[in-house]
Amino acid sequence: MNYWTDLFTPDTFDAFTRSDRTVSGFRITQRAFAHKVKPGDRLLCYLVRLSRWAGVLEVESDPFTDSTPIFHVEDDPFVLRFRVKPITWLPLEHTVPIQTPEIWEQLSFTRDIPDGGYWLGPLRRSLQSIDRADGELLESVLGRQAASPASFPVDAKQLARARSRRIQRIEKSVAVSVPEEDLADVVAEPVASPSDRQSFRIQASLCRLGEAMGLHLWLPAADRSRVLEHWAPRPGSLLDRLPLNYDETTLDTIERIDVLWLKGRTIRRAFEVEHSTAIYSGLLRMADLCALLPNINVRLHIVAPESRREKVFQEITRPVFSLLEHAPLSERCTYIPYSSVEELESLEHLSHTTDSVVDEFAEHAES
Repeated sequence: MNYWTDLFTPDTFDAFTRSDRTVSGFRITQRAFAHKVKPGDRLLCYLVRLSRWAGVLEVESDPFTDSTPIFHVEDDPFVLRFRVKPITWLPLEHTVPIQTPEIWEQLSFTRDIPDGGYWLGPLRRSLQSIDRADGELLESVLGRQAASPASFPVDAKQLARARSRRIQRIEKSVAVSVPEEDLADVVAEPVASPSDRQSFRIQASLCRLGEAMGLHLWLPAADRSRVLEHWAPRPGSLLDRLPLNYDETTLDTIERIDVLWLKGRTIRRAFEVEHSTAIYSGLLRMADLCALLPNINVRLHIVAPESRREKVFQEITRPVFSLLEHAPLSERCTYIPYSSVEELESLEHLSHTTDSVVDEFAEHAES
């Protein structure tokens, strides 16, 4: 028996609670992870945005695909599914905060973390393997909580911020958020600060990844010299001009994107690296691209430190991005943490891998 993560937002937690709790769904991009999960394994259910453990589900089937909406939700993206049986499922006020000493001081990925340090570890996305000792600890704690529940009240303001607001459009309802202003997001940093250098290293890492997969790369002219301090491209890998036949305005927008992966005359993926600048600056560029080329089939990614994850998700679901004419930006643009870029770089046989592997590490605004 193995343990795996199963992440819920407050909204999907509520929906699963109201259901018969016999099916748990995941995005199709997680199929490579899903096929490692076997009947009898346990899913450890974690509430993102509230940082709480909610329950344990036993897997009763191999993965299967089914587009029938779960919980009567339109356009359900969680079409990769398992049949499950709840071992433990807690009401919201009884879900257990990860900072509870009994958990925090014993989990392998939190016990040595200083106050305020990054600790998300395997909780970045669903279907990540959990160490057996950690899994047994969590199953035991949640089992005792179900048998003799203690109350852990949820702050009403925190819960309101964590829930999705929805606007009904003609074709479907769309999740939106109205982020609180953060002065740290609008203060410009000095030129060539350590933060700038880190963002150039990440751009270089993304270039190495694309190059290893046999793709061509594009970097904005203003960034090239700095990125090339950390990456020595093979002859022909880095393009001097984009092989695209668009008008001047569209080309100018595309050329400013931090990293592009191309195959032939087609853009495969676009990456904006947001280390310390305002998250919405990269999202605006992605939104401009979608507005200029609404039918273009390009995967879009915001790459940022783990500490900025929630900020990315808040910004990408602003009304201005969620109510784009053809589709919400959150359906086309995902978040990739720095640690996932490192994981991708460590994969073997990248030259025999397609760029679709990136989707297995990308995170959506609504998990």
